[in-house]
Amino acid sequence: MTDTDITTLAASAHTASVDRQDRAAGSVWFGGLAAAAAWLIASLVTTSRPDVGDWSRTDEFAIALMVIAAALAVAAIAARWVDPLAMRLRAATPWLIVIPLAIAAWEAVTAKFPVLPQPFFPPPQALIEVYTDDWLRLGTSVLHSLRLLAIGYLLGAATGFLLGVSLGWSRAVGYWVHPVLRLIGPLPATAWLPLAFFAFPSSWSASIFLIALATAFPVTILTWSGVAGVSGAYYDVARTLGANGRFLVLKVAIPAALPHVFVGLFMGLGASFAVLVVAEMLGVKAGLGWYLQWAQGWASYGNMYAALLVMALMCSGLITLLFRVRDHLLAWQRGLVRW
Repeated sequence: MTDTDITTLAASAHTASVDRQDRAAGSVWFGGLAAAAAWLIASLVTTSRPDVGDWSRTDEFAIALMVIAAALAVAAIAARWVDPLAMRLRAATPWLIVIPLAIAAWEAVTAKFPVLPQPFFPPPQALIEVYTDDWLRLGTSVLHSLRLLAIGYLLGAATGFLLGVSLGWSRAVGYWVHPVLRLIGPLPATAWLPLAFFAFPSSWSASIFLIALATAFPVTILTWSGVAGVSGAYYDVARTLGANGRFLVLKVAIPAALPHVFVGLFMGLGASFAVLVVAEMLGVKAGLGWYLQWAQGWASYGNMYAALLVMALMCSGLITLLFRVRDHLLAWQRGLVRW
């Protein structure tokens, strides 16, 4: 097969794909109608029989499900004329069907039939009750956690980045710091809890130290690996053009190591979240970790699950933001790793 034949086949395949997309975008979104039916089923399950417990947001929850079903039905018809809407919604069709069916099953085994024991498994309207009735305490906890996480994570990321660049660039720094890093780096940050709460004047500062410590180690190791792995040919070309040591670090080593740096930042963010919850449970008087412990102490499992959902959304949102920054700085790697 010649190159011309391969080019012709590729062009034909691309044209066929475009034609299929055009036909799909110009028709009714039947998957949306199925999704609307699924959300309607979830609403009917919610109102099908009285609750076995005392849940105050059942009617509001059923109305919300019905509104989503109506919105999807309208979108299914409007997708015939709005191409961007059609392409976005068609890709999410399976999830838009599975989610309401899962909600219906959750509602059935918790609020309608006593299959799962209470209060350990509250129904979905119990979470809505938390968001409507306890939003002030939960929102305050979110703000405290975000502030604590931001300070600790940024301090740990900055420290790990500077230390990793120094280790990758300077043999002298590597000689003295590497053994210490190998000794204390693999230890989990939570192992330092007793010493941190003794050494620091407040639980707040101790928590910041623990979060920074959990973040700094992966950022240091990955930054060090990235700087040390830069090809020597880059330095040779830069020196030939008259570059000094500062230029080599700032304009050659660091840009080339950025993919590794962002991997360390992603790992550090996950580690910092784990330490955040533990630190807030043990010492801090506010935050999502404190909220989880408070809810568990009062057997308010609806509050606990609501806080876990907020924490998951917060973590996912921060990782998404970090990916946006990564895609902006590393445009040549955009789309290589997705979130």
